[in-house]
Amino acid sequence: MKTLAIDCATEACSAALFDNARLVEGRCETIGRGHAERLVPMIAELPDKGRADRILVSLGPGSFTGVRIGLAAARALGLAWRAQVLGYPTLELVRARAWQPQPRAVTVCMNGGHGEFFVQNFAADAAAEDEVQSLPPEEAARAARHQLIVGNKAQALADLLGDGHEALELLPDANYAHLLHETRLRTDLAPIYGRGPDATPMRDRT
Repeated sequence: MKTLAIDCATEACSAALFDNARLVEGRCETIGRGHAERLVPMIAELPDKGRADRILVSLGPGSFTGVRIGLAAARALGLAWRAQVLGYPTLELVRARAWQPQPRAVTVCMNGGHGEFFVQNFAADAAAEDEVQSLPPEEAARAARHQLIVGNKAQALADLLGDGHEALELLPDANYAHLLHETRLRTDLAPIYGRGPDATPMRDRT
Protein backbone atom coordinates (compact mmCIF):
# COMPACT_ATOMS: atom_id res chain seq x y z
CA MET A 1 0.00 0.00 0.00
CA LYS A 2 1.29 3.46 -0.91
CA THR A 3 1.01 6.18 1.74
CA LEU A 4 1.58 9.90 1.28
CA ALA A 5 2.43 11.79 4.48
CA ILE A 6 2.36 15.58 4.63
CA ASP A 7 3.14 18.03 7.43
CA CYS A 8 3.09 21.81 7.25
CA ALA A 9 1.87 22.68 10.76
CA THR A 10 5.12 24.45 11.71
CA GLU A 11 7.87 26.39 9.94
CA ALA A 12 8.83 23.11 8.26
CA CYS A 13 7.06 21.84 5.15
CA SER A 14 7.44 18.17 4.30
CA ALA A 15 5.98 15.43 2.11
CA ALA A 16 7.00 11.79 1.87
CA LEU A 17 5.83 8.75 -0.09
CA PHE A 18 5.96 5.30 1.50
CA ASP A 19 5.49 1.79 0.12
CA ASN A 20 4.10 0.10 3.22
CA ALA A 21 6.69 1.14 5.85
CA ARG A 22 9.50 1.78 3.35
CA LEU A 23 10.31 5.37 2.48
CA VAL A 24 10.27 5.73 -1.30
CA GLU A 25 11.18 9.42 -1.45
CA GLY A 26 10.57 12.53 0.60
CA ARG A 27 11.18 16.24 0.97
CA CYS A 28 11.52 18.47 4.03
CA GLU A 29 12.26 22.20 3.93
CA THR A 30 12.26 24.79 6.71
CA ILE A 31 10.58 27.69 4.98
CA GLY A 32 8.86 29.66 7.73
CA ARG A 33 6.10 30.96 5.46
CA GLY A 34 4.79 30.06 2.03
CA HIS A 35 3.43 26.58 2.73
CA ALA A 36 0.43 27.17 0.47
CA GLU A 37 2.76 27.82 -2.46
CA ARG A 38 5.28 25.06 -1.71
CA LEU A 39 3.30 22.06 -0.47
CA VAL A 40 1.55 20.95 -3.68
CA PRO A 41 4.67 21.35 -5.88
CA MET A 42 6.62 19.41 -3.26
CA ILE A 43 4.12 16.54 -3.48
CA ALA A 44 4.26 16.68 -7.29
CA GLU A 45 8.06 16.18 -7.15
CA LEU A 46 7.58 12.73 -5.61
CA PRO A 47 7.38 9.57 -7.75
CA ASP A 48 4.05 9.33 -9.62
CA LYS A 49 3.37 12.84 -8.27
CA GLY A 50 2.86 11.38 -4.81
CA ARG A 51 -0.22 9.35 -5.74
CA ALA A 52 -1.11 7.01 -2.89
CA ASP A 53 -3.80 4.73 -1.45
CA ARG A 54 -3.96 6.72 1.76
CA ILE A 55 -2.84 10.11 3.01
CA LEU A 56 -1.58 11.03 6.48
CA VAL A 57 -1.74 14.68 7.50
CA SER A 58 -0.84 16.64 10.61
CA LEU A 59 -3.83 17.89 12.62
CA GLY A 60 -1.76 20.29 14.75
CA PRO A 61 -1.28 21.98 17.04
CA GLY A 62 0.88 24.48 15.25
CA SER A 63 0.29 27.35 12.89
CA PHE A 64 -3.46 27.87 12.38
CA THR A 65 -2.82 28.59 8.70
CA GLY A 66 -0.35 25.75 8.21
CA VAL A 67 -2.66 23.16 9.75
CA ARG A 68 -5.53 24.24 7.51
CA ILE A 69 -3.34 24.24 4.39
CA GLY A 70 -2.26 20.67 5.07
CA LEU A 71 -5.81 19.50 5.76
CA ALA A 72 -7.18 21.19 2.64
CA ALA A 73 -4.50 19.58 0.47
CA ALA A 74 -5.03 16.14 2.03
CA ARG A 75 -8.79 16.29 1.59
CA ALA A 76 -8.51 17.45 -2.02
CA LEU A 77 -6.02 14.74 -2.95
CA GLY A 78 -8.03 12.12 -1.09
CA LEU A 79 -11.08 13.03 -3.11
CA ALA A 80 -9.18 13.08 -6.41
CA TRP A 81 -7.40 9.79 -5.77
CA ARG A 82 -10.23 8.13 -3.82
CA ALA A 83 -7.69 7.65 -1.06
CA GLN A 84 -8.29 7.28 2.66
CA VAL A 85 -7.28 10.37 4.64
CA LEU A 86 -6.10 10.01 8.24
CA GLY A 87 -4.79 12.60 10.67
CA TYR A 88 -2.19 12.54 13.41
CA PRO A 89 -1.23 14.98 16.20
CA THR A 90 1.86 17.02 15.36
CA LEU A 91 3.48 16.39 18.75
CA GLU A 92 3.09 12.63 18.26
CA LEU A 93 5.35 12.81 15.20
CA VAL A 94 7.97 14.81 17.11
CA ARG A 95 7.78 12.26 19.93
CA ALA A 96 8.21 9.40 17.44
CA ARG A 97 11.33 11.03 15.99
CA ALA A 98 12.80 11.33 19.48
CA TRP A 99 12.49 7.57 19.96
CA GLN A 100 15.45 6.95 17.70
CA PRO A 101 17.54 4.93 18.39
CA GLN A 102 15.54 3.67 21.38
CA PRO A 103 12.22 4.40 23.14
CA ARG A 104 12.37 6.87 26.02
CA ALA A 105 10.12 9.16 28.02
CA VAL A 106 10.05 12.69 26.61
CA THR A 107 8.48 16.09 27.07
CA VAL A 108 7.64 17.65 23.71
CA CYS A 109 7.89 21.43 23.60
CA MET A 110 6.91 23.35 20.46
CA ASN A 111 6.37 27.00 19.62
CA GLY A 112 2.80 27.84 20.56
CA GLY A 113 2.76 31.43 19.36
CA HIS A 114 2.13 34.59 21.36
CA GLY A 115 5.13 33.74 23.54
CA GLU A 116 3.65 30.43 24.71
CA PHE A 117 4.86 26.84 24.33
CA PHE A 118 2.86 23.77 23.34
CA VAL A 119 3.81 21.12 25.90
CA GLN A 120 2.91 17.44 26.23
CA ASN A 121 4.50 14.58 28.17
CA PHE A 122 4.92 11.05 26.83
CA ALA A 123 5.90 7.94 28.79
CA ALA A 124 8.57 5.47 27.67
CA ASP A 125 5.84 3.25 26.18
CA ALA A 126 4.67 6.19 23.97
CA ALA A 127 1.48 6.75 25.97
CA ALA A 128 0.46 10.39 26.29
CA GLU A 129 0.54 11.30 29.98
CA ASP A 130 -1.53 14.45 29.55
CA GLU A 131 -3.26 16.60 26.96
CA VAL A 132 -1.33 19.12 24.91
CA GLN A 133 -1.34 22.53 26.59
CA SER A 134 -0.39 26.02 25.42
CA LEU A 135 1.41 27.66 28.36
CA PRO A 136 3.65 30.63 29.17
CA PRO A 137 7.28 29.47 29.49
CA GLU A 138 7.32 29.43 33.32
CA GLU A 139 4.14 27.33 33.48
CA ALA A 140 5.48 25.07 30.73
CA ALA A 141 8.54 24.42 32.90
CA ARG A 142 6.30 23.37 35.77
CA ALA A 143 4.33 21.06 33.46
CA ALA A 144 7.41 19.30 32.07
CA ARG A 145 7.96 15.85 33.58
CA HIS A 146 10.99 14.39 31.83
CA GLN A 147 14.71 14.93 31.54
CA LEU A 148 14.67 14.84 27.74
CA ILE A 149 12.93 17.80 26.08
CA VAL A 150 12.30 17.62 22.32
CA GLY A 151 10.84 20.03 19.80
CA ASN A 152 11.64 23.43 18.31
CA LYS A 153 11.46 25.05 21.78
CA ALA A 154 13.33 22.25 23.54
CA GLN A 155 16.44 24.29 24.32
CA ALA A 156 14.43 27.24 25.64
CA LEU A 157 12.52 24.98 28.02
CA ALA A 158 15.62 23.04 29.05
CA ASP A 159 17.33 26.34 29.89
CA LEU A 160 14.42 27.25 32.17
CA LEU A 161 14.55 23.86 33.86
CA GLY A 162 18.30 24.04 34.50
CA ASP A 163 20.94 21.34 34.93
CA GLY A 164 20.10 17.73 34.23
CA HIS A 165 17.79 18.35 31.30
CA GLU A 166 18.72 17.44 27.74
CA ALA A 167 17.37 19.34 24.73
CA LEU A 168 16.87 17.82 21.30
CA GLU A 169 15.73 20.39 18.76
CA LEU A 170 13.36 18.70 16.31
CA LEU A 171 10.64 19.72 13.86
CA PRO A 172 7.89 17.41 12.58
CA ASP A 173 9.03 15.75 9.36
CA ALA A 174 6.77 13.61 7.16
CA ASN A 175 9.77 11.44 6.26
CA TYR A 176 9.40 9.84 9.71
CA ALA A 177 5.65 9.22 9.51
CA HIS A 178 6.26 5.46 9.29
CA LEU A 179 7.26 5.63 12.97
CA LEU A 180 3.70 6.54 13.97
CA HIS A 181 1.79 3.58 15.34
CA GLU A 182 -1.51 2.89 13.59
CA THR A 183 -3.35 3.56 16.85
CA ARG A 184 -2.16 7.20 16.67
CA LEU A 185 -3.96 7.81 13.36
CA ARG A 186 -7.42 9.39 13.40
CA THR A 187 -10.36 9.34 11.01
CA ASP A 188 -11.63 12.54 12.65
CA LEU A 189 -9.85 15.33 10.77
CA ALA A 190 -10.78 18.13 13.16
CA PRO A 191 -7.77 20.43 13.69
CA ILE A 192 -6.03 20.33 17.08
CA TYR A 193 -5.36 23.95 17.96
CA GLY A 194 -4.07 23.51 21.51
CA ARG A 195 -5.37 26.92 22.54
CA GLY A 196 -8.38 29.16 22.02
CA PRO A 197 -8.87 31.43 19.00
CA ASP A 198 -6.98 34.72 18.87
CA ALA A 199 -10.15 36.70 18.11
CA THR A 200 -13.32 36.84 20.20
CA PRO A 201 -16.57 36.50 18.21
CA MET A 202 -18.73 39.62 18.35
CA ARG A 203 -21.61 37.74 19.99
CA ASP A 204 -19.30 36.74 22.89
CA ARG A 205 -18.16 40.28 23.65
CA THR A 206 -19.74 42.23 26.45
